[in-house]
Amino acid sequence: MGIFQSSPPPPPPHLLQKFCLGNGGTVHGGKITRRAAADALFHGSFTTKYREYKIPKVPGTHYPFVFNYIMGLEKDARTGVRLEDIKLAMKGHVKDGYQFNPISAILEDNQHYNRDPSLNDNVHVLVCVIPGNTAGFHNDNNPSQLLTQDFETKLREVRLEARDIGIPEIAILTKIDEACPEVHKDIQNVYKSKYLKKKIEELSGRMGFPQNCIFPVKNYHSEIETSDITDTLILSALRGMIESGEDFVNDL
Repeated sequence: MGIFQSSPPPPPPHLLQKFCLGNGGTVHGGKITRRAAADALFHGSFTTKYREYKIPKVPGTHYPFVFNYIMGLEKDARTGVRLEDIKLAMKGHVKDGYQFNPISAILEDNQHYNRDPSLNDNVHVLVCVIPGNTAGFHNDNNPSQLLTQDFETKLREVRLEARDIGIPEIAILTKIDEACPEVHKDIQNVYKSKYLKKKIEELSGRMGFPQNCIFPVKNYHSEIETSDITDTLILSALRGMIESGEDFVNDL
């Protein structure tokens, strides 16, 4: 957990850094947390509500950043979260608990619509979570797992909106042990794997994320105890979010 000590100083007390994510999980306090809903059988977006999560620091206080989870984009243009909902969420117009509707975006008369968002309501970092076992190459064994043109088009539009707002963006490549047998055998091979290196290079080329803004992460799925190496990757991604968020806040 020493990575928190090496993070930059927190923003002023009145300002929270907010990270908008499409999926994910975390580790805190030496244990695996399961606060964000997940499912091993569901192949679409299991997250259907806009949910806000804070990390406890000491009883009654939290770290000065917030995670906001959204419904996934999905591969088909007709499914997943509406692009307009993501754009409104980044601007702070969507409140915690909003139920996403793949058919229509949130309306101004919805109880979860924030008409007058404050700086704390705005998103400060856009985080795109992409499963490594589906971010496939054209020569992968399972063509059905390839990222589709619809997905890439939607993600590109979201990234352009984030650019126009001035929000920094990073990508997290998850399930790297399922994507690469070498990493599955030993997670310490994560930065030695030629397959993952190529995967990150293609993800950068296709999605536009700089390679140093793509963080490989192994998910906790069958483990009941934490691992220092797995935690290091997760906390490295978290540090990247915090540093990007601090840059954004300092430029306000």
